[in-house]
Amino acid sequence: MGSLGKEAASAGERVVLAVNGARHEAAGVDPSMTLLEFLRTRTPVRGPKLGCGEGGCGACVVLISKYDPATDVVTEFSASSCLTLLGSLNYCSVTTSEGIGNTRDGYHPVQQRLAGFHASQCGYCTPGMCMSIFSALVKADKTGDPAPTLGFSKLTCSEAEHAVSGNLCRCTGYRPIVDTCKSFAADVDLEDLGLNSFWKKGTDPADVGKLPEYSSGAVCTFPEFLKSEIKGQMKDAPVVNAGEDGWYRPKSIEELHTLFDCKWLDENSVKIVASNTGAGVYKDQDLYKKYIDIKGIPELSVIDRSNKGVEIGAAVSISKAIEIFSDGTPVFKKIANHLSKVASPFIRNMGTIGGNVIMAQRLPFASDIVTVLLAAGSTVTIQTASKMLSLTLEEFLEQPPCDAKTILLSIFVPDWGSDNVIFETSRAAPRPFGNAVSYVNSAFLARTSGDAASGELIIDEICLAFGAYGVDHATRAPKVEEFLKGKSVSAPVILEAVQLLKDVISPSEGTTHPEYRVSLAVSFLFSFLSALGNNLNAPNGSCPNDPEKHGKVVSDDLPIRSRQELVFNDEYKPVGKPITKSGAELQASGEAVYVDDIPAPKDCLYGAFIYSTHPHAHIKSVNFRSSLASEKVITVISAKDIPAGGKNVGSGWAFLGNEALFGDPVSEFAGQNIGIVIAETQKYAYMAAKQAIIEYSTENLEPPILTIEDAIQHDSYIPVLPFFAPQPIGDFDQGMCEADHKILSGEVKLESQYYFYMETQTALAIPDEDNCITVYVSTQLPEITQNVVADLLGLPYHNVRIITRRVGGGFGGKGMKGTHAACACALAAFKLRRPVRMYLDRKTDMIVAGGRHPMKAKYSVGFKSDGTLTALHVDLGINAGISPDLSPLIPANTIASLKKYNWGALAFDIKLCKTNMSSKSAVRAPGDVQGSFIAEAIIEHVASVLGSDTNSVRRKNLHSVESLTKFYSDSAGDAPTYSLVDIFDKLASSPEYRSRAEAVERFNGGSRWKKRGISCVPITYEVTLRPTPGKVSILNDGSIAVEVGGVEIGQGLYTKADTLSMIQGGFTGGSTTSESSCEAVRQACTVLVKRLKPIKEGLEAKSGAPVPWSTLIAQANMASVNLSAHAFWTPDPAFVKYINYGAAVSEVEIDVLTGGTTILRSDLVYDCGQSLNPAVDLGQVEGAFVQGVGFFTNEDYARNADGLVVNDGTWTYKIPTVDTIPKQFNVELINSARDQKRVLSSKASGEPPLLLAASVHCAMREAIRAARKEFSANSPLTFQMDVPASMADVKELCGLDVVEKHLQSLTSAAASAAVKA
Repeated sequence: MGSLGKEAASAGERVVLAVNGARHEAAGVDPSMTLLEFLRTRTPVRGPKLGCGEGGCGACVVLISKYDPATDVVTEFSASSCLTLLGSLNYCSVTTSEGIGNTRDGYHPVQQRLAGFHASQCGYCTPGMCMSIFSALVKADKTGDPAPTLGFSKLTCSEAEHAVSGNLCRCTGYRPIVDTCKSFAADVDLEDLGLNSFWKKGTDPADVGKLPEYSSGAVCTFPEFLKSEIKGQMKDAPVVNAGEDGWYRPKSIEELHTLFDCKWLDENSVKIVASNTGAGVYKDQDLYKKYIDIKGIPELSVIDRSNKGVEIGAAVSISKAIEIFSDGTPVFKKIANHLSKVASPFIRNMGTIGGNVIMAQRLPFASDIVTVLLAAGSTVTIQTASKMLSLTLEEFLEQPPCDAKTILLSIFVPDWGSDNVIFETSRAAPRPFGNAVSYVNSAFLARTSGDAASGELIIDEICLAFGAYGVDHATRAPKVEEFLKGKSVSAPVILEAVQLLKDVISPSEGTTHPEYRVSLAVSFLFSFLSALGNNLNAPNGSCPNDPEKHGKVVSDDLPIRSRQELVFNDEYKPVGKPITKSGAELQASGEAVYVDDIPAPKDCLYGAFIYSTHPHAHIKSVNFRSSLASEKVITVISAKDIPAGGKNVGSGWAFLGNEALFGDPVSEFAGQNIGIVIAETQKYAYMAAKQAIIEYSTENLEPPILTIEDAIQHDSYIPVLPFFAPQPIGDFDQGMCEADHKILSGEVKLESQYYFYMETQTALAIPDEDNCITVYVSTQLPEITQNVVADLLGLPYHNVRIITRRVGGGFGGKGMKGTHAACACALAAFKLRRPVRMYLDRKTDMIVAGGRHPMKAKYSVGFKSDGTLTALHVDLGINAGISPDLSPLIPANTIASLKKYNWGALAFDIKLCKTNMSSKSAVRAPGDVQGSFIAEAIIEHVASVLGSDTNSVRRKNLHSVESLTKFYSDSAGDAPTYSLVDIFDKLASSPEYRSRAEAVERFNGGSRWKKRGISCVPITYEVTLRPTPGKVSILNDGSIAVEVGGVEIGQGLYTKADTLSMIQGGFTGGSTTSESSCEAVRQACTVLVKRLKPIKEGLEAKSGAPVPWSTLIAQANMASVNLSAHAFWTPDPAFVKYINYGAAVSEVEIDVLTGGTTILRSDLVYDCGQSLNPAVDLGQVEGAFVQGVGFFTNEDYARNADGLVVNDGTWTYKIPTVDTIPKQFNVELINSARDQKRVLSSKASGEPPLLLAASVHCAMREAIRAARKEFSANSPLTFQMDVPASMADVKELCGLDVVEKHLQSLTSAAASAAVKA
């Protein structure tokens, strides 16, 4: 080590920080330790969760506070603890969800309101949500705005919606979370907030006094002792810069260069950091021995404003840069506005402006910041090993990638003033508020002269910058700039500029959607230039009060509103009332214990999967490259470690078949487990697994089968037992003969979807005496997991105990796929005789998960001239992957939801294809969502051929009671329970719908570049009841313990599943677990009541007064009454299935220039029978719908040519966020006719509403159809629109060349007018 390091070694060995007001000293920790790892392994804190490790989900958000003793000011900001390195937090204070409120000290109003607004389901994301909201409150209350009304904060409704824009939630659909945020806003109308436990909507007045009281500054974010310690440290000792812990903190450029001169400096083992947020994009591939933290160098934190412009130090945070630019000229303000859409609040608070720029210079990073700064004429100052240089940003980007010793010091952005300067920025991304990479971003600056009113503006200077379109860094378009200089904007000029631009924008090979990206660049340039021209953008036949100006209607910024209509049932009170879910406040505080929150047992080891990247190959060897991480490998567990008598099995179910835990000796798909790396920490295991080098051989193996077409060609199928196979209905040939019209060949394709539970697969296995083992696992299948683990180890089932308290999101993914992690931990623990735990990193989880079944449907359909269907035949190919999993159930599910219409006759040929892909499994509404959508695609095709209104075709073919019975047999139920026709008519036949449809048509007639669509979609969903156990025990003090076989996954069961306590527990899934569990518990209670009744009557006879509960139980104990009852509820064999009904109307607006879609409004009506808890049912309906929106729009679970998942993290896989849900989100739960065959006449709500999201896809189709009418008379109005329909797909269907066509028409019209003149 150099002398600089030795000088401060003694003081640099520790990091002092406060966590929730308590002092912690981290000594001798690995320099690569993150704050999250420290909190979860070195403190009692468990609130922050590891959701992605990329800063992309918000599950790990905490509040970091820093104290400046010179000014006596505390600065707070939210941060992603999974990326924040512990070494950077010396003398900082950290506040987590437990720190603002907890069981012992009382809950914070944020936590209480999250619970009261029913904003927590599985609860895994809730502590992060809590801290994002709390951080927004702290920030708002420190502004100079006027003091708010008592009980409110200074937060505005708009700021409230943005507060959680970077936080992901897969359960709730965000609406109740937004309501929670807004409840603190000073400008909120409390009557607009949704269902809550504070007042009864529609009956009680909404009053802030009924909400848990909020008081600014109630939480101390920086303890006094730490302030004193900082002041004392300043007096008593010099500020240190380095230490033997491997963390160096230079305080000047000179000290930094002294470190650079040290012999130990090696780019492979030393990392230079300012905030480390870049590690969320470009993951560390190995461990580092040393870190150099440059954040403390004063030159890098400079902020210098002058009349020439603004100089910002490279270490200034993006959030601070936004603050600086917001207080400036129009150009600066637009820079600030664009930067506010970069990443998320908690990343912008940590990420530095210079880090973003340097990453874009060194790597192919799609930076928005660089593009905007490039157009603004920015310059940079850099320090190389030998000199300081000032370069234009363009020159800097064009240089070869900087080495590690080149430091970006500052960025200067000139002040362009406001006279005759026009500056615009654009980005196209799946999420309007940010937290998503742009497909293309742009920034344009022009200085003009002339008269804008007359349209004679002359472009004197212009800079056109484009980025993210598939190049190494942002670039300018000099040829286009040169062409435009000195010109007045007209259609011919823009057309030529566009043609020149298309030669400039050339995405590199391998870039996704290259034509779309080129089209986006054209659209952005057109929008900018047309704003400088006169009447270049006016729609044909524009209507009065033209709704758009320069092609822009800002629908993304509309506030989120909602309405809920619920009918409460008093018959079984309190059952039927909207009750807050048990444990919601525990979840919000972070005290709810999930598997990874269980303290690590003594001598615990950690595992990570090594997986194949080849779809079909012999595994010849597994070795590790020489690296720091490889040194952390303790051992590798593989198939050879399976005990004698055990089986290589990772999942399986009776009658369906098994899937191997390990690919041995042949890997059968990319993503198959090859082995398990064992290390001393989870981070070491993750990093060590990355070092694995697998040698493959394809000798004597057939080429892999990866697609449905390949499987059909090779007759590669998974058998479906006759018991599971759906049956045809009616005579198809006769139905086709009766048809007036026929579509003989139609096609629709649906791709896969990833679960995106917030908690990845996780397990903890603890070996016990006598060959027993206990496994704590996040699973929906405790009983199956027990069986599979026992089969793997060759043990009797009673030797294996599976315990599951709660699951951090399931959606089917913690079913068959969850058993692999349990098996892996159990095998390693059994082999090593030490506890072993695994928590899969997000990338591995996404690669091995499998996901929803991709399908390809080809159909032939016959129908009458009035739209009556007569016959349908579907050839359905289903990609099931390598093993059966639950795939044999999918055909029946798909056909069940397809049958929602009376097809006359229905025939099908279903091929369940076996491919060299990870096994597909049950994902929320498995098969049903695909079948329902296929039905809609066919109906829309029929309506298009007839030229009829789609809703009239839908309505005509809804079932009568007779046809419903014909298609669904016993599931149809009694006639009074068939509510679909009434539901559909309530929505689609209402005057309001007709009025909205007319408004959509008027809008489309007056808007060229934005188009709207509206659609109503009905659903049927068949569910199956199944035997379920329940156990109720009364303890000596009269308290009650309830056990059921079902697992708490967010629906409110709130019990612990233990396979040795609750036998025949079955599984949690299929949407009927709650009602079945409730009935089992009710039956157990009935038994206890029967036992207690004689004692109660005897005591009352003696005393003549009601008997206190405690007295009754004490007497029962003395009388040796069995106070524990076990029930095993089985459904009536004549009523095993029933049907759920619902419908939804969605209205969307698409941007023809970008393909972006805004869901303006969704109205859902769902029949949940006699709801057991309307608050839970409402949450399930909203959450399922929004998850369905993701499936139908932006969730692209893409794979490479070998079938390996490539969209494998939050960076590339985009689930819905708060900014992509409907702007108006209305839900009505109707209570249909009572049916005593169902449990208290209730109905399922967990999965069926997901199907309603097809209404968004269908509305998008209508909007696209309107665009095709506008721009291309020759474009067919019947077109195939597959799932998902991403921005690129929407734009392509609207036309990639709509701008050129528009400009050509304007140019031709101008030429014709000139000739006539």
